[in-house]
Amino acid sequence: MKFKLPSGNRESYLDRTPERLVVEGYRHWVAGYDTGSIDPWELAWTFYSQELGAVDGRRAIADLSCFVRSLRVCAGCPLRSFPFGAKRMCREECLAAALISACQHGDTLTRGNCITCLGGCDRAGEIEEAARRYAATLDKFGQTLMPVPAHVIDEIAGRPQQVQYH
Repeated sequence: MKFKLPSGNRESYLDRTPERLVVEGYRHWVAGYDTGSIDPWELAWTFYSQELGAVDGRRAIADLSCFVRSLRVCAGCPLRSFPFGAKRMCREECLAAALISACQHGDTLTRGNCITCLGGCDRAGEIEEAARRYAATLDKFGQTLMPVPAHVIDEIAGRPQQVQYH
């Protein structure tokens, strides 16, 4: 999917730094859990420190870690992700990025839909709190994601789980 930005340029969703921070961070953190290796987490740290600097990168990585951990605890199925650097996004990556965007933009409908689709368990409040912290940290560092309307989440939620979307 291509977006027309205010500058008139057209670029891929993952060409923007805020979206790439969330999606690549998510991918690396999930891979660390899936493989039991710290190598993906080290790659995430390198990426975040290059994009945000060491101090801000450390803070953002800490909040990313809490966010992905809360998703893992509450998810109704294993978290899926595409390989590092992929230009496409799977269902869970779309929902995670949209959740962070919704928190940044105060969109309670999209936020609720994302949380329900990602886990919807009785500990969903943990997902929301971790997402809000991570979103606020990114926002503080000037990394605001584009808004994602609730109807887009409704459409993504109805798709098969192993399909690419962007």
